[in-house]
Amino acid sequence: MISRFFSLQWKQFFRSSYWQKSMALNIVMVFFALYFILMFLGLGFGLYPILKDKFPTQDPLLIVNGFLFYWLLGDLLMRFFFQKLPVMNIKPLLTLPIKRSSIIHYVLGKSAISFFNFLPLFTVIPFAVILLINGYGASVVFTWMFLIITLTLITNFLNFIIESKSAETELSFLPILAFSGILFGLNYFNIVSFNDLVGSAVNAITANPLILIIPIGILILLYYTNFTSLKQKLYIDRSLKAKTEIATTTDMAWTRRFGSVAPFLQLDLKLLWRNKRPRSSVFIVAIGLLYGLIFYPNPVYQNMVSFYVFVGIFVTGIFMINFGQFIPAWDSGYYKLLMSQNIKYKEYLNSKYTLMMMSAILMFVISIPYVYFGWKVLVVHFAAMIYNIGVNTHVLLYGGSFNRKKIDLTQRAAFNYQGTGAVQWIIGFPLMIIPMIFFYIPYKFINFEAGITTLIILGIIGIVFHEKIMKGITKRYIDTKYKMINAFDQDN
Repeated sequence: MISRFFSLQWKQFFRSSYWQKSMALNIVMVFFALYFILMFLGLGFGLYPILKDKFPTQDPLLIVNGFLFYWLLGDLLMRFFFQKLPVMNIKPLLTLPIKRSSIIHYVLGKSAISFFNFLPLFTVIPFAVILLINGYGASVVFTWMFLIITLTLITNFLNFIIESKSAETELSFLPILAFSGILFGLNYFNIVSFNDLVGSAVNAITANPLILIIPIGILILLYYTNFTSLKQKLYIDRSLKAKTEIATTTDMAWTRRFGSVAPFLQLDLKLLWRNKRPRSSVFIVAIGLLYGLIFYPNPVYQNMVSFYVFVGIFVTGIFMINFGQFIPAWDSGYYKLLMSQNIKYKEYLNSKYTLMMMSAILMFVISIPYVYFGWKVLVVHFAAMIYNIGVNTHVLLYGGSFNRKKIDLTQRAAFNYQGTGAVQWIIGFPLMIIPMIFFYIPYKFINFEAGITTLIILGIIGIVFHEKIMKGITKRYIDTKYKMINAFDQDN
C-alpha cells in the first residue's frame, strides 16, 4: 500500500500544471540542493583535519560533540521555517477501504525521507570514515553515526508536532524564536551549559552503546505522538464541523467615497480581517516597521546613504509588498466566481492599487519618528513612499498577472511558502534593487538631493500616467484570465 501511495504522489506531482509552469524554479531548487550537498560534503571531509590543526591536543570527535547543541538548535529552527510538512490529498482515500493507519504511516514516513534528514549524512558519513582511518574504534564510530541519525529524526518529528500546533495560531514563529533565544542565551552566558550537557550525553552513549535505547525511546514516543494526533484528525467530515463564532458586521461606509472601486475595496478589507493568513500579514507589518532600527543606529551604515533607500522602500512598502505580490491569488478560492460576474477588471485592479497606496501613506506617517536618526532618513522615507505609490504598485500589479498558485487563507503567513512561485522570488529585484540604483547614480555624481529628486520624479510620473499604465496591466490580466482560472483550480 505504501508503494501505491508513492506512485500516486509521483503522478500528482509531475502531472500538475504547476510543475510544467515552474520548471525554471525547480531547476534553481536543484542547484541549491547540490550547493548545500557540496558544502556539507566539504565540511565532512575537512572537519577532522581542520580541528586537528587548530586544536592538536584535543580529540576532534569530542570537540564536535561539544557543539552538537548548536547544531540541534539550528536544525530545529531551519526545519520550522523552511521544511514543509508532508501533505497528501487524503479525502478521496478516506472513502476507500484503506486503513487510516496506513495513510498516517505513509505521511510520517514521507517526512522521514525529507532532504533535511539526508543532508547531515553528507557530513556525518565522510567524517565517520575519516575517524575510522585515524584509528577510532568501529563500535564508537558506528554508535556515533547511529546516534546522529536518531537525533536528526527526533528533530524531524519534534518539528512535525511544533508545526502542526503552530499552524493553528498567528505569529506562531514568535514562541519558538523566544524559546530558542532563551536556550541560546542560557548557554552563551554560561548560566546552563547545554554544550557540556549534550556533549557529555553523546560521549556517554558512544562509550556505552546500550544507552542508545534512550534516544530510540524518545524517537518512538515522538512518532507515536504524531501518529495519535494525525489519527484523531483523519476523518472525512472533520472539515465539515461547524465553528461557532460571534458574528460582527460592518458596512464600511467610509469606503464609498472611493466610488466604483468601493465594493472591491470592502472585499479586500474583509478578506484581510477575517482570514488567518492575510490577517497575519497585517501583524507582520508591525515587525517590518521596526526594520530600520537594525540599520539606522548602526555606525556601519552611517555613510551608506543609498542603503537608506532600501530600508525606506521596505518600511513604507512592507504591507504593499506583502499583499501585492500575491495579487490576485488572495482571491483564488473564489476567483472563478468573481470573474463570472459583470464587473470591470480595471476597477478590480484599481481597488488593489488604492489599498496599496493608502498603506504606503500610512506606513510613512507611522515611520516619521525615524527622523530621530536624522533628517535624511525622513526625506528618504518620503521619497520611497512616492516611488512606492507611483512605480512599485504598478510593478506588483503587473507581476500579479503571472501568479498561478492559489493561496490557502486559513494558514499562517509567517514563513509560509504555500502559494509562492517564481514571481515572488523574481519581483524582489525591481522592487528593492532598482530604486537603489536610480538613487545611487545621481547621488554619486551630483549629490544627495539629486538622488532623492530622481526617486520623487519617477514616482510622480507613475502617478500621473496611472490610468495609461493600468490600461496595459488590465489588458495583461484579461489576456491571462482563463489561464489563472485554470491554475487556481489546481492543487499546488
